[in-house]
Parts: sequence; structure tokens; C-alpha cells
Amino acid sequence: MPDERNQRGAEILLAGVSKHYPKSIALDDVSLRVEAGEFMTFLGPSGSGKTTTLNLIAGFTDLTEGYVEIDGRRMDDVPVHKRGLGIVFQHYALFPHLSVLDNVLFPLKQRKVAKADAAARARAALVTAGLEGYEERHPKELSGGQQQRVALARALVFEPKVLLLDEPLGALDKQLRERLQLELRRVHREVGRTFVFVTHDQEEALTLSDRIAVFNEGRIEQVGTSEDLYERPASLFVAGFIGESTKITSDDGSTITVVRPEHGELHATADGAAPGRPAVPVTVRQAIYLGSGWKYEIVLPDGSTGVVRGDRGLDWLHGENESAWLSWNPGSASVFPR
Repeated sequence: MPDERNQRGAEILLAGVSKHYPKSIALDDVSLRVEAGEFMTFLGPSGSGKTTTLNLIAGFTDLTEGYVEIDGRRMDDVPVHKRGLGIVFQHYALFPHLSVLDNVLFPLKQRKVAKADAAARARAALVTAGLEGYEERHPKELSGGQQQRVALARALVFEPKVLLLDEPLGALDKQLRERLQLELRRVHREVGRTFVFVTHDQEEALTLSDRIAVFNEGRIEQVGTSEDLYERPASLFVAGFIGESTKITSDDGSTITVVRPEHGELHATADGAAPGRPAVPVTVRQAIYLGSGWKYEIVLPDGSTGVVRGDRGLDWLHGENESAWLSWNPGSASVFPR
């Protein structure tokens, strides 16, 4: 039996979706199923196709090929305002002359919801967004984080089954951004809608998502949980884009081994590595104490750099630019063709 969360969210299906322009291809044959009630993040660098995909779901952009389904219904000829989607952008687009409460009431007035019901729903949405007591303030009296919460409440107040969020935290400072990430997770659990979130920040994606779709050059490289993408990347691009890593090129140049910082070990000599573990000579450029452990920046024989992390400092390491050996457990590494 499906849980209550799935009852309130809608499934999204992208089938062979493409978007071509006269001189470029923004999206090329993308297929993806977003489960009802899921928090799905589209992650990738600028120009990778993630925002184009969001705009195709919303109906802001026309498809070249393929189709989009929402809640089992094809969206071919359904205009934006009839798709029933909540949308939150990086720039909040609040009405400056309206109070917080009236900003949140606006979508309900458009839908001709009875006044008493609309007021109750708007106040409830503000409670969910953590803005109880701010009803009579105006946008100019709010911080950036508070304005973004108003935008979120406004998008949720008419109870859409799907909420699209296009880099909504991108304009905020790091500390506020991290706090609102936790708030967004809480809101998602409470309202149970399907969230589709666009970001280029891999740490943000790892923090928020049930699953992540990693975009690159108009295609999806991999879809999976945070753990899947970090521990079992499907391509060299995903391995390099998600988290820190050290990339070691084989002697014949045919493969690249990707070692995560916590899976590498540094030794003073080559015979310090455990039996069966490969080892390569490196230079420790610097050691950084982080409070919870140590981070070592290293340089490999080919001049590329890498990172090793450990709980304790290395007694034999007395300065910067010291020679050392890097070893790793082959079972914890990923190997890709060069």
C-alpha cells in the first residue's frame, strides 16, 4: 500500500526528451522517472541541461522530441497555468506592495478560493515555512532568507502535487543557505509533495535529495542516491563532479583510478602499505588541521593533485612538500577508461 506521502505527490515521466536550437542542442534524448513524493535534484555545471529540463516540465519551453507526463497525463498541449505546479525561483518575485500574508493569499485568490478557507490555508503555509508572526510585514522588511520562505509558502499554499525549485538558495550566503537546506528538507517531509530541485552545488544536492540526476552536456550521466553517486560513480565525470577525489593514471595510460579522500592512506615509505594494496609516490604539499581530522593535499607523479583525509596527524610528516607514498584498497576505488 503506498504511503501517505506518495498519495499527495505526483509522478513525473520524461520520455526521450530533447530540446534543439538552430545552433546547439540543450538537451539530448533524456528519459527519467521521478517518483511521487520524491525529492529529486537535477545537478550539473552551467549549460548541462538541468534548468532546460525543469523548464520543459513546467511548460516554459517547448519540446523538440519526446514527451512529459505528470500524474499519468501527457503535457503536450497543457499550458503552464493549467499544469498545477508550484514554482520557486532564485529571485523571489514577491509583490513589494503586498504584505506577506497577501503575497501567500495571491494564488488562492486567483483560484477563487473562499476567503475564510484561503486565509486559513495561507496562515498554515506560513507556519510550515517558519514565518508565523510575519503576516503583516512587507518584503522590504524581510531578510533574503525570509523572502525565500515567503516564496516557498506561496508556491505550496494551493497544494500542488509537484513543486519545481530553480536554484532557490543560490543568492543566499553560505550559513543561511545551509540553514534553509535543513528547513527545505523538513518542509518536504511535512507536505509530502514531489520536489524537483535544480542546483550546481553538489554538497547541496547530497544534503537534500532522495535521488540525484547528474547532467552533463545535455544528457543524464547517472541517477542515484547520494551514496550511489559518491561510492559507485558510473563515469569519470560523476566521480569528479561529486565530492573530492584523487585520480591516478595507470602506467600504460589506459585507465584512471578514482580514490576518495577517506579511502587513501599516506606512508613514509613504499613498504608501509598493507599487502595487496597498490602504492604510488606522491608529494605532500600541505597538511591542514580541520578540528575533526586532517586533510592532506598531495601532488602525483604526473603533476595532478589529490586529497587524503585522516582522523589523526602523521607523526613522520614534519613539513610541507615532503615525499610520501599513497596506497588504497582496490575494492574501494573506481576505475574508468581514460
